[in-house]
Amino acid sequence: QLNLVESGGGLVQPGGSLRLACAAPGATLDSFAFGWFRQAPGKQLEELYCLNGIGVPITHVDSVKGRFFVSRDMANGTVYLHMYSLKPEDTAVYFCAAGPERSYIYTCPNAKSDFESWGQGTQVTVSS
Repeated sequence: QLNLVESGGGLVQPGGSLRLACAAPGATLDSFAFGWFRQAPGKQLEELYCLNGIGVPITHVDSVKGRFFVSRDMANGTVYLHMYSLKPEDTAVYFCAAGPERSYIYTCPNAKSDFESWGQGTQVTVSS
């Protein structure tokens, strides 16, 4: 399993932007699929994006399409979630996760339970 460390959360006004980082020290990023999730108060954990081993981002969440994007820095072993035009309903704890090594090079896990490594989460609050 990987040791994932998230950072970059905080308080932002509606319409603002944040970049969350998920550091995976020592990991070869293209050997893993990474996921970004969020959990708002009183709601279930929601998968926002998956980035497979070859670097293809996949999302099924209409509310973040065109506003949230993922990228990775292979040299620094870090995956990013770029969030723009933030709304109060984006307020949540955001988590990154990784699938097993070499298991999801061309695909993404089908279920949250298929991600085996999880970060500690970072709070994002969108409020004026």
